[in-house]
Amino acid sequence: MAQNEFKLKGLTSIDLENGQKQEAEVEGIENGKVLLVKHDGKVHALNPNCTHYGAPLVKGVVTGDGRITCPWHGACFKIATGDVEDAPALDPLHRFDVVLKDGGVFVKGQESQIKEGRRTLKFKTQSKGQEKVLIIGRGSGATGAMEALRSNGFDGSITTIATEDYRPIDRTKLSKALITDLSKVAWRSPEFYKDAGIENVTDNVTSIDFEGKKVKTGSGKEHEYTKLILSTGGIAKYLPMPGLKGDLDNVFVIRELKDAQAIMAAAGSEGGKKVVVIGSSFIGMEVANCLASQKHDVSVIGMESQPMENVLGKEVGKICRALLEKNGVKFYLNASVEKGAESEKKKGSIGKVILKDGPELEADLVVEGVGIRPSTDYLKDNKSVKLNEKDNSVMVDESFAVKGGVKDVWAIGDIATYPYNGPGGQGKPVRIEHWDVAQNMGRSVAATIASSGKEKSKPFIPVFWSAVGSQLRYCGNTMASGYDDVVIQGNTDTSEGKQSFVVYYCSGDEVVAVASMMKDPYMTQSAELMRRGKMPSKSELNKGVDIMQVDVPAEIKL
Repeated sequence: MAQNEFKLKGLTSIDLENGQKQEAEVEGIENGKVLLVKHDGKVHALNPNCTHYGAPLVKGVVTGDGRITCPWHGACFKIATGDVEDAPALDPLHRFDVVLKDGGVFVKGQESQIKEGRRTLKFKTQSKGQEKVLIIGRGSGATGAMEALRSNGFDGSITTIATEDYRPIDRTKLSKALITDLSKVAWRSPEFYKDAGIENVTDNVTSIDFEGKKVKTGSGKEHEYTKLILSTGGIAKYLPMPGLKGDLDNVFVIRELKDAQAIMAAAGSEGGKKVVVIGSSFIGMEVANCLASQKHDVSVIGMESQPMENVLGKEVGKICRALLEKNGVKFYLNASVEKGAESEKKKGSIGKVILKDGPELEADLVVEGVGIRPSTDYLKDNKSVKLNEKDNSVMVDESFAVKGGVKDVWAIGDIATYPYNGPGGQGKPVRIEHWDVAQNMGRSVAATIASSGKEKSKPFIPVFWSAVGSQLRYCGNTMASGYDDVVIQGNTDTSEGKQSFVVYYCSGDEVVAVASMMKDPYMTQSAELMRRGKMPSKSELNKGVDIMQVDVPAEIKL
């Protein structure tokens, strides 16, 4: 297709240093914009917004090895091509040639490429050859794997098997927004998978013959594979107490689309329902915030002294609590649940949640956000794979290959315990329940398979985000090393809604994790510095070092 030239409004030259970026309007195209980025002495033009949730990349982070990273959620793109480097973006960016002539600056490309803002992946793949990739699961890790396989040129067959009867969705929107419409959470249309030669099967896996490379399902079918990716995620837990273990109606967990649909059906759209959320970590807090915004009477029960204390500490937990309280949420902390009681008005349904040594909370519905367990029941009696004795997760190596002697098998996402080599990690085995982590694992395994083992896993720093309060960002991990101190910079006062801060979690003098609120792109900058072993120490931060003034070099140290 012929390339057209489009003039950039108001530019007669480009005055950028390496690593600098500038957003420019395109003349003659309504709302048309491009992002100019200079790297290694050359100016590149790209679509200006992240293809994940539309963050302005002009506020992102440029690295010495030619990446630009989203300021919100860590999605990363290669500047020279626009290709996706890291999750959670699926679609790459268009890249445009930059031309200086006639006293102006022009970009070469198609008007549609500027307008659509992304390079929508469209595969026309007829599976061929002997390779058969079978993916068990259809969550974040599986999505990253199947899309990266096709993006990397893999032309063998791809089949996913999952208990869900729908195509891959953005699961993060379930707890954050309680969206119930499949079309609003699905990543792709059904036609996308048909064109890409990806078969999505609804079934449950009952056993695996690793030596014979066969998977058996509950329907009695048998699926052969040459490469196998285990990505079955987690199973949401119910509390084992009477009335709260699934034995009364209107008691919910949230993990799948049907859970969000059931919660919203019980809550209705009029507001005013008495909602009790059990669990004060991320899932519980997000559900509570969402339902409170819909004018329901929401109470949160937590065992911690502050919400999310186990991950973020008391200081940040206190801030998030204050923000949700301003939204009307009531908290019962340092509390333990005794049982649920049946409604006197509606037999068989929840009516109250009774606390130990505490009040009885009336409840029209209850949502439990008390954690998950790895979904590995289909592996328990399999002698070929040794599961972690602590949680029945799958032990994998640094490339996410399953340990135990099985060949051509990887495990990713919530079921995988892998050696963490980020700050403070030193290879300690951890299991991290993050959307980005699972997808990056899937992308890494896909690259290995597509390159016939030539491309090894790429290091990444765990990233997650939450809709509690004012868009919390987090990178790093404290599970491997723990933390013994925090450095807080910025305004943590929530009284006037002007909170804007960064929290550095430190183990000794090393920063092992970073949380931020209303301070983009500090989290993204931290993650890129961590990958390179260039994150300032606690003592340097206490002396006033601003991480945004630290260059992000090319060399990766992980």
